[in-house]
Amino acid sequence: MDLDFTGKVALITGAANGIGRATALAFAKSGAKVVAVDRDSAGGEATSGVIRQQGGDARFVAADVTKSAEVQNYVRTALDAYGAIDCFFNNAGVEGKWAYTAEYDEDMFDTVIGVNVKGVFLGLRHVLPVMLQQRRGAIVNTASVAGLVATPGMPAYVASKHAVIGLTKTAAGEVARQGVRVNAVCPGPVDTRMIHSLEAQLNPADPSVVTRRYQSAIPLGRYVMPDEIASTVLFLCSDLAAAITGAQYVVDGGRTATGGAVTQGMQH
Repeated sequence: MDLDFTGKVALITGAANGIGRATALAFAKSGAKVVAVDRDSAGGEATSGVIRQQGGDARFVAADVTKSAEVQNYVRTALDAYGAIDCFFNNAGVEGKWAYTAEYDEDMFDTVIGVNVKGVFLGLRHVLPVMLQQRRGAIVNTASVAGLVATPGMPAYVASKHAVIGLTKTAAGEVARQGVRVNAVCPGPVDTRMIHSLEAQLNPADPSVVTRRYQSAIPLGRYVMPDEIASTVLFLCSDLAAAITGAQYVVDGGRTATGGAVTQGMQH
């Protein structure tokens, strides 16, 4: 599908690697000017550098998405550079540690909720007024299949991604009449650092055992690739999705469609 974002401005958090980087590159390839945001300065600069090497227009802003002033700064930087924010991929997130709820570390819980819920909220809080003033814009929040079903051993992550879907639906209903759309993408296991971190936590001696178990629970037989999530995000930000708001799009190779398969790979 050829999606043309020429003249549009795309703002992406968590853009230093994984899904965020893939989506930043996809937007740039489709003609958008890109503002890449991440607390990982080296990774974020690398993302924007690749875009510029490929002839695109991009800049990087370092930010901790849990801090309102830093979120305001990345919004202001986008506006100062390009004058608008047409697409916002509210993507930054962390997985936390694997532990059952009865044993989960409180500080780690706060960290995951801080990035995955407050970070998404602050993005909405400071980008929505811009889009409402423009009377146009599309936002995609990164939720997860963990926002739809349980994953034993990941209480903070699951709670956070359920919350992202709630924020998405609430914001969508508030701004639809003003020309602004808000949707969520719900990836299953994606071939990025995050899933490999979980594999290593579950079986430090041989993470590949977990890889095989996870992939066997996916009808497609493999992990989703970051580019495949990026394609869904671009679709949701495009005019092809003009009637879609308040929705969550599952991109998981069929994993949630098979019911209990989602939780099988998370057991000891």
